[in-house]
Amino acid sequence: MAMLTVRNLPDDVHRALRVQAAQHGRSTEAEVREILAVAVKPETRVRLGEALAALGRKVGLTNEDFEVFQQVRDKTPAKPMSFK
Repeated sequence: MAMLTVRNLPDDVHRALRVQAAQHGRSTEAEVREILAVAVKPETRVRLGEALAALGRKVGLTNEDFEVFQQVRDKTPAKPMSFK
């Protein structure tokens, strides 16, 4: 796992982090990890798999349709990339 050092953190911010961590029953370090995770990976982000499944439901795609796709798709192996 990566490590991160935050320099010059104001004392009042550090105190607020310690208080918030205590309220959540976590260490200050765990609290900072949670804050960072929520900031960069919000729950409201679009997840491709969920978006595609919702689109399939919206257009009425069924398992039978998917089986047809499997039968008619081109199964020829792709040619390797050439960097010439």
